[in-house]
Amino acid sequence: MSDFRASLSDAAPAPGLEPPLAALWWAAKGQWDEAHKIVQDEDTASAAWVHAYLHRVEGDLGNAGYWYRQAGQPVANDSLEAEWERIVSALLGSGKA
Repeated sequence: MSDFRASLSDAAPAPGLEPPLAALWWAAKGQWDEAHKIVQDEDTASAAWVHAYLHRVEGDLGNAGYWYRQAGQPVANDSLEAEWERIVSALLGSGKA
């Protein structure tokens, strides 16, 4: 997690970073459109989870709910920052981002 956070000072995510993590990287930089573009066409549960998070950031809770269901994840009700950290930790820990 600390290496991922440290990479946020870079101009772009690390090459080869899995799409869901790259999207979370862009989201942390305030680049919602770039993050959304990355996950919107990915067909994995991890990408769907990030997609849900992004729509929650956007304030579109109905759309977020759809993507949480696609991801097989409960709808988050904690802070956006806590959710971001939870998803990053899960994806880094699983090796299946």
